[in-house]
This record gives sequence, structure tokens and C-alpha cells, in this order.
Amino acid sequence: MYNTMRITGLASGIDTEEMIQNLMKAERVKVDRVEQDRQTVLWRQEAYNSLNKDFANFILNTRKMFGLTTVSRTGSFLPNSYQNLNWIKKATSSNESVATVSSTGKALDGTYKVKVTQLAEGVSLASGDKIGGSEILTGKESISFTINGKVVTVNKTGDKDITMSDVVKAINSIEDIGVRASYDAGIDRFFLQTTGTGKDVKIEITADDVGADFINALKLTDGERGKNGSSIIGEEFLGKDAEISFNGADNISSSTNRITINGITMDLTGIGDFTINVATDVDAVYEKIEQFVNEYNELVDKTNRLLGEKVYRDYQPLTSEQKKAMEKEDIELWEEKAKSGLLRNDDIIGRTMLSVRQDLYKKSDEFDGSFKLITEIGISTEKYARGSAGGKLVIDEEKLKEAIARDPDGVMEFLFKENVPEKKDDNGNIIQEGEMGGIVTRVYDNLMTGMEEIIKKSGTGDNADLYRNVKSNILLEFVTEYSSISLLDKDVLQYSRRIDDLNDMLFRKENSYYAKFAAMERAISRMNQQSMWLMQQFSG
Repeated sequence: MYNTMRITGLASGIDTEEMIQNLMKAERVKVDRVEQDRQTVLWRQEAYNSLNKDFANFILNTRKMFGLTTVSRTGSFLPNSYQNLNWIKKATSSNESVATVSSTGKALDGTYKVKVTQLAEGVSLASGDKIGGSEILTGKESISFTINGKVVTVNKTGDKDITMSDVVKAINSIEDIGVRASYDAGIDRFFLQTTGTGKDVKIEITADDVGADFINALKLTDGERGKNGSSIIGEEFLGKDAEISFNGADNISSSTNRITINGITMDLTGIGDFTINVATDVDAVYEKIEQFVNEYNELVDKTNRLLGEKVYRDYQPLTSEQKKAMEKEDIELWEEKAKSGLLRNDDIIGRTMLSVRQDLYKKSDEFDGSFKLITEIGISTEKYARGSAGGKLVIDEEKLKEAIARDPDGVMEFLFKENVPEKKDDNGNIIQEGEMGGIVTRVYDNLMTGMEEIIKKSGTGDNADLYRNVKSNILLEFVTEYSSISLLDKDVLQYSRRIDDLNDMLFRKENSYYAKFAAMERAISRMNQQSMWLMQQFSG
């Protein structure tokens, strides 16, 4: 509102200021009601955004727990197939000084015999003796040599001599050279090491004149060639492949010491024999499923609470004047009641959770495993209880563990199989039938559909990046068709405009009251003057 200094009631003696303020309080009720309506919409928007954030975190957290997503070096989320999960099977090595092992769900239970005859190696060259540090470069204007066909050139800059550090930086700055250089001033030795291992990696140095003098001064050796000061220029130093036999299959080679065969990954650390034992880790699989069910049930509890929350119609949002007359604790208690029931019987939330429940019990005839219904793996909904909205899942531990032990691949497929979308040709003919995903996949898909509907209703709040981590294109329709303005955003905008209009009206109304009372004051003043004149006439 606008503030203007006024002095009133001089002629009448009436406190017109108080009278006008009392009159304006009645007029202000209209604004208060609209502001309360706007606050209710804002609270409803907050409630939607809070639930949508819970949906997103449930999906992200359980995906991460299962290993269905991995995080790249840039922080982005990458999908991982359920067939590559490493907690389904437990692999153990009989000799971890030769190799440590792990396995994915692809590995078959059993015992595997492995013999390591050669580890994968790169190439390492090092100074066989002290080289005299950067003094071997003193006075040189430029040096040039090649490593693996890549030309390395180091030039003197200004009055500063070339240093060993300059040489190291020059080598390490060249892409695809395949080696890394280092110099340790403490022991005065220079080192070259290939960045990879295997028979295809190499170090080959060529140089002429000044470059050759420098390379020879480094006294490089692999422990055999280059000893006793002999030159390694033109020599080719090659790495080695790892070589193993696996369960009778001989002459298996690998350029690295990590070898994966039939879902079993071996990290080789030494030469020798070892045995791998692979078995389904029933307890680990059960614990993962149990954790998912517990988090799902927490989500069901929250949605049921929101859908059934009591509405306190006598508790409307407080006006600014009402807040001034209340203690902070009383305001918080009042607003807790005022916010209750904002999403009671909400259509979007109810429809989303109903879709989740229905898809949990759909029969999956297209699955290859033993299981077609969720009850067949020992998961069902809780029994009816008075006062409960239902929908929570219950695990029969004995039945689920038996299913995992009997057909672990079938359980994984039933839970995690990815959706297969329907494909059509240019004429609209179906060339590939669509297939429904696993139980967990269906839960995620239905929640993401609900998330998109909530975003259209209430926007993204501060959670746009979080939602994109759930599904990269989840905001596409909201941005392209809704211009990133939700339905509740439009309601808030309309209420704000209405409030501005009403405040303008109040300002005009207040000025009108002041004008009327001012006219009254002027009339009373004239009457007083006339009365004084008449009294003077009579007294004369």
C-alpha cells in the first residue's frame, strides 16, 4: 500500500484516521481471502514437489543399490544391464596371490581350474646409473628425438637452459605416444613406462646428433639391453600378453591382467595355479530385494498418508495481521493443520500408485525363466488391516530364497528385464512386438509417468537436474508444450494479479474515504465560522 501523511479531525474532533482504518479492515478482507487462496496453492505446489523428489530419490537410490546405474567420471548416470550385476553370483579364488576373482549373473555355478603361465607386461626403461641431472642439457639450444614414431622437440627459451622437467613435459604432452616419462631428482634417474600392457605396446627411440647424445646420456636400460652404457637407440622393446589355461582351454591370451570369461573376471597378480568356485549368493540377492521392498513400502506409506490426510477447513492460511498477534510456535502448529489434506484423494497420485500396484500383478508369459507372477517368488501384498490404505509388499523369506537358489537367472529376469519397445516400419506395420519389463522396471516406469504428470501440474521446483538423472528427457514435454510453466504456476500468477488489482482498489477506496471526511471537516469548519459570526452579531 501507499503511505501518505495526513492530519485529520481538526475541525470535528473526531478520530477520522481510526474510523477510516476500521472501514479499510472490512475492505481488506477481500485481499486477505485471495492471498490465503494463493498461499494454499503455493503449499500444494510444495507438497507435490516434495513427493516428486521422493519418487526421484527412490528410483535413483534403488537403481544405485542394485547396480543398475553407474556414475561416469563426469558425474552422469549410465545404465547397466541386470545381466552384468556382480552381486548375484559369489566367486572365490583358492589362491589370491595368483588372482582375485568376481562374477556377474552370467556365470554358471561350478568349479573352474586356471593356470597362469605369463602375466601381461608393459615396457619399462630406466636410467641404469645417475645421469647428472639437467647438466646433460646445459648449453643445448634444442634437442629432438622420436618415441614410437612421435617427434619430441624441446627448445631453449630465453636465457634459461633446457631442464629435465622440460623434457618430461614435452613427452607427456604428446597424444597417442603410448608412454609416460618421469624424472626423480632425488635419485637422479629418468624413467619411461608404457601406458598399457600386452604384446602390442612398445618403446622404440630413434635420434640423431644432439638428440642421440641426450638419449645416450640417459643410460636407459630394461635390465638387459642398454646395460654397461650400450645405446638403446633403434632398439624395439615390446610388452607381453598374459597367458592362461581355463578349465582345459589352453593358450588363452590377453593384453591386460584382467580377463573375463563366461561372466567370471580374473585379476591376475602372479604365476601359478588356482581354482575358482562360483555359486549363487542367495543371501546377497535376498538382501537387495528386501531393501528394495522396504524402501518401496516407505513410499507407499507416504502416498497413502497424503491421500488420506484429514482436511481442517477451519484452519486457513494466516494473514500478516494474524501472525503479528501470535507466537512462533502457535503459528507453526496452525500452519501444520492448514497444510493438512492438501493432496487428499489427489487424482494424479492415486492413479500413479494404482498403476504401480496393477503392474506388479500382471502375468509375464513372455519371460524365459520359471516365474510369471510375483507371488511365485514369495512376494505379495499385506493382508487387510483396518485403517490401512494397503499396497505394501510382504516377503515370504523361505519362498523367496528357495526361488533364488532354484532359478537365479529367472528371478533376475522377472525383476529387472528391460522393456522391449514395439517397432514399426515406415508403413506402420509391426516388425517387432513390444515386451513388458520386469517387476522393478515396471515400478520405475509407472513412477516416472506419474512424475511427468506432477511436473506438468506443479513444475520442477529446484529439482530439474535430479529429475533429468532419473530420465534424461523427462522434462521434454513440459518444456516444449508447457513452456516450463505448470498449471499451478498459472494459478499463482492469476492470484498475484488479482491481489495487485485489489490493492489498487483499496488505495483508491482509502483516498475516497479521506476525501469524504476532509469534505466533512471543511463543512464543519464553515459551520463553526458561521456560528461564531452569528454569536458576534447577537452579542453586539
